[in-house]
Amino acid sequence: MSPQTFRVHVDPEKCQGHNRCYSVSPDLFDLDDLGMSSEVGDGLVPTGLAGQARLAVENCPEQAISLAEVTP
Repeated sequence: MSPQTFRVHVDPEKCQGHNRCYSVSPDLFDLDDLGMSSEVGDGLVPTGLAGQARLAVENCPEQAISLAEVTP
């Protein structure tokens, strides 16, 4: 059985710039000049960082982050 692959996404309409996602996982999120977050690249979560992605989802007070399984 192959490991699951996930994609993280930040909804720019909901993000309020709390930066909790970036604090939890700077490898998965970027901040712009105003402190608003976005996913790095295409949002694909590298192997081993799924736990950090889930933690970022759980810690976003605006519920602006989603995590979806990518089907091959």
